[in-house]
Amino acid sequence: MFHEVRFPASLSFGSVGGPERRTDVVTLANGFEERNTPWRHSRRRYDAGVALRSLDDIEALIAFFEARQGQVFGFRWKDWTDYKSSGAKAEPGPEDQVIAVGDDVTAAFQLVKRYRSGQQVYDRPICKPVAGSVQVALGDVPQQEGVHFEVDTGTGLVTFHHPPNAGAEIRAGFEFDVPVRFATDRIETSLASFQAGEVPSVPVVEVRV
Repeated sequence: MFHEVRFPASLSFGSVGGPERRTDVVTLANGFEERNTPWRHSRRRYDAGVALRSLDDIEALIAFFEARQGQVFGFRWKDWTDYKSSGAKAEPGPEDQVIAVGDDVTAAFQLVKRYRSGQQVYDRPICKPVAGSVQVALGDVPQQEGVHFEVDTGTGLVTFHHPPNAGAEIRAGFEFDVPVRFATDRIETSLASFQAGEVPSVPVVEVRV
């Protein structure tokens, strides 16, 4: 269950968090290790509590928490350290990410963001693009949303009106949110502790969609 609403961006700004992986490590009798992971994709966790700066922020947090019924409904989260297809200091453009290659048959393609370090790459599916931010190009030719393609902002699927030609590189640029839910059913606040500089812990965790 998911609500297509973003956690107030002003409250997520300054939060802490990032990706986590799950790795099973077995140490053998000879001292060598075997490492394996049951997760194909990383999962992100954040704590919104550290970003709260005023009593108005707490009021907005509680209203948002109650509307989501605690952990029941997921929601969108803006990760200010990683929310666009381009580099940190650049604006998204239609040639940022290669998401697929045309084959004359397939018309729908998943948005992805590629992370590269040396020769190793990781392709992260992007399921919650920001409406109006998606730019697409076939090769170096920009395409127009509503004329050449449509975007499902709930799944991250780009669907062309006509399947791209075989061999044509499909590129995209976009902003995106992370699908998350609260990782707790309780938020504890105290006026005295908040005025003393203590803030509640408000953990959120990424969900698969």
